[in-house]
Amino acid sequence: MRIVVTGSRGQLGSELHQALGTDHEVISLDRPVDDVTSLRIIAAVEECQPDVVIHCAAMTNVDGCTRDPTAAYLVNALGTRNVALGCQRAGAEMAYISTNEVFDGTKLSYLEFDEPNPINTYGKSKLAGERFVLSLLNRFYIIRTSWLFGRGNNFVRKIISLADAQGELKVVTDEVSSPTYARDLACAIGRLLKQHVYGVYHLVNPGACSRYEYARRILEMADRGHVPIHPITLADFQRASTPPPQAYLENFCGQALGIALRPWEEALAAFLADEAGK
Repeated sequence: MRIVVTGSRGQLGSELHQALGTDHEVISLDRPVDDVTSLRIIAAVEECQPDVVIHCAAMTNVDGCTRDPTAAYLVNALGTRNVALGCQRAGAEMAYISTNEVFDGTKLSYLEFDEPNPINTYGKSKLAGERFVLSLLNRFYIIRTSWLFGRGNNFVRKIISLADAQGELKVVTDEVSSPTYARDLACAIGRLLKQHVYGVYHLVNPGACSRYEYARRILEMADRGHVPIHPITLADFQRASTPPPQAYLENFCGQALGIALRPWEEALAAFLADEAGK
């Protein structure tokens, strides 16, 4: 297949190149030349004549989305519309990477069939992107994931860095979801694309945890278990955005196709081992 990846320098985009590049032709579209907020991206996608476009490009700074909702909707909503129109012209499938934050966090877990109800600008703008995909295309995969970690800036590296710099941490106990290794997600996407079974999928490393539990496991696995972590609540942590408190995604539809990821603690251990080996 000829696969176009937008946002190819991000955590997931870079892993997609490695996971798919051996068996497929992978083409990168990324800023500054290929800006999804520009209508020129429509022609750029069409000119590539892809079989599928994996749309990773997004404004993922959740607090930044709250501070600048115009930018969030330009990138996450209209940018997705533009890429979908490019897929429409090229006759290509589209895989849109979405988020657990399209849900309000009032349930312990969410299936692909649950009704989205985002409570922050990031989630609302990503849901707007989902709706463009649904309305413009017939052949698509909407792939929701959560708490992505991999290359570049992420929660794992931030926790280790803060532990080294400060000697102690404060982490919230009442935000729960599933950490997901970008490398595992990229491999799962590759398996999904081979099946051409369109629809909405929740692809995460299974097992729910709080940010506090996640941070504790990071420090233990990174030989920093001696660093104290103080539990706090979301109400104690001042930030621009409000995350859904419980937004664990259940991989029901992917499991039905035989697509399963390893538990998040195994994935985290693999990531940290890879980091230590560099």
